[in-house]
Amino acid sequence: MAILIDAAGLQRRLDAGERTVLLDVRWVLGRTDGHSEYVAGHIPGAVFVDLPSELADHAQPSLGRHPLPSVARFQEAARRWGINDGDTVVAYDNSGSMAAARVWWMLRNAGVASVYLLDGGLAAWRAAGNRVEAGEVTPDVGQVTLGDGAMATIGEGEAAQWHGERLLLDARAGERYRGEVEPIDPRAGHIPGAVSAPTTANVTADGTFLPAAELRERFEELGVGASSEVAVYCGSGVTAAHQIAALEIAGFEAALFPGSFSQWSNNDANPVAVGDRPFEAEGVAGPSGTSSAAGSSVKA
Repeated sequence: MAILIDAAGLQRRLDAGERTVLLDVRWVLGRTDGHSEYVAGHIPGAVFVDLPSELADHAQPSLGRHPLPSVARFQEAARRWGINDGDTVVAYDNSGSMAAARVWWMLRNAGVASVYLLDGGLAAWRAAGNRVEAGEVTPDVGQVTLGDGAMATIGEGEAAQWHGERLLLDARAGERYRGEVEPIDPRAGHIPGAVSAPTTANVTADGTFLPAAELRERFEELGVGASSEVAVYCGSGVTAAHQIAALEIAGFEAALFPGSFSQWSNNDANPVAVGDRPFEAEGVAGPSGTSSAAGSSVKA
């Protein structure tokens, strides 16, 4: 199933009058200007999607900062965006698809078959010489019927055991994985056993995804193989969706841990590892009962 569409491909669809619902998902952690940027200029016909209120439920310590909304709430939002059954949806942002991937994953999970990420987002659209428009777009209400469960997920208990023959990827920045800084969650570090795989390494300087072969090489170097069981988490389940898209481009499948580290770190019973290694420092037993190399420690 194709994941990406480039600016030229999107323009061809629009020129041909092919039914296309455009979703503008401009959101960056710590900023609240996504909507104002959208109003100032967006792809003609694009509808603004507010990630915190439309792609997530209210934050709860037991579920994380951006819990997935109920099917009913998500369907209401999707209809508000003008989506009907059978529509093709193209989502974009202005941050390398880091936010747009959230709605891509959610629509795929809900059973929407034709949903794409605009590779390179708004910057690529502008670079191709295509026009933008200002103001708000309010489409006719759609009639799409959404489901749930089309994409694999894991829960908190499974994340605790996702190592050994399984591979758990941490999509956050390396300094957050190592526990050097934590801007928002209650504890710093990573889920023991997880491998650092920053999402930013999936894209080029202009925000487009690396070619499939390069992504495949990247993930193979991280330990992903043809028969690997892979799961991904980030801070709150947003950029982890980007990692899943990149893995699919590379030819791999992966499950999402929706609650991610924001859920994990709020449960005091969960251990948190710090340092650049998946498991504990030398002298502390790892999952197999043997000691792992120095470079990390675990904080209860």
